[in-house]
Amino acid sequence: MDIKTDKRTPLIAIIGPTAVGKTLLSIEIAKRLGAEVISVDSRQVYRYLDVGTDKVSYETRRQVPHHLIDVADPDQIYSAADFAAQASDAVTRIMKRGRTPLLAGGTPFYYRALCGVLSQDLPKDTAVREQIEKEMQTDGLGALYEELKRVDPKASFRIHPNDTVRTMRAIEIYRITGKSATWWYERQERISSSYDILYIGLIRSRENLYKNIEERVKKQFESGYPEEVEWLLSNGYSPKLPAMQGFGYRELVWYLTGKCTLEEALLGDIRSTKAFSRRQMTWFRRFEPAIWYDLDCSKIEDVIESALLSCSKHVGRGK
Repeated sequence: MDIKTDKRTPLIAIIGPTAVGKTLLSIEIAKRLGAEVISVDSRQVYRYLDVGTDKVSYETRRQVPHHLIDVADPDQIYSAADFAAQASDAVTRIMKRGRTPLLAGGTPFYYRALCGVLSQDLPKDTAVREQIEKEMQTDGLGALYEELKRVDPKASFRIHPNDTVRTMRAIEIYRITGKSATWWYERQERISSSYDILYIGLIRSRENLYKNIEERVKKQFESGYPEEVEWLLSNGYSPKLPAMQGFGYRELVWYLTGKCTLEEALLGDIRSTKAFSRRQMTWFRRFEPAIWYDLDCSKIEDVIESALLSCSKHVGRGK
């Protein structure tokens, strides 16, 4: 008989690429397990970004409580460190009420922040990098280095003022995460995770996943996505904000400012979302322990039942 000696808090997480079916599974698991969902999504933390982030409805949230949705304004810097702190607080509060915390979402870096595994996984973002490159062309490397001295003074001592690559990378990390690269590396040396997470992973064939992505993006565009972005711009939220640089929002800003057609924005969103799904899986393949389910080969009800059994055993409710 296996005896648990790990004193870390056991948690369940549902992972997988965008549009694979995480939301449906998380809601069903939560209902049957008596759980509350902690959203692990770097875009759903923002208020007013609703259609483009595919947030669960308020009706669903009344049935299954969700945490870490709508916790920041679009012009607020929300870092992975903020997520880790708030997620840990949510875990504690949920468990005090006798409920089960259930992590669900597709932002690998947020999971890493919660688990204290960050130094090798500091994120990259093409849109952020492109913006930094534009600034270097217009303002020069000197201006970027001055920014580096402000946001990461320790890194500026290590990086030569003429080192374009390392300067841009350090600024990219800060703009994506809201914390300096130095902060992350130093924190990595000090922290160890207090959580024992079992990952329930969902996959589909690339063909079927891409089909789901195309259908979802088209539905979003038909359900008020352009109007949502137009409202954000009209209320003073800059298109340069990190919240507005995500795929879909970025392309719709181009459309609304006359830089492309609506069809081009839609196709651009689809391309970016597909590319993001590939990056997600590159990261998620490193996550362990993980149980993976192929939704092309298994009925959703069978997946739910099998996942429930694994979840119950992990959190100590199974036999």
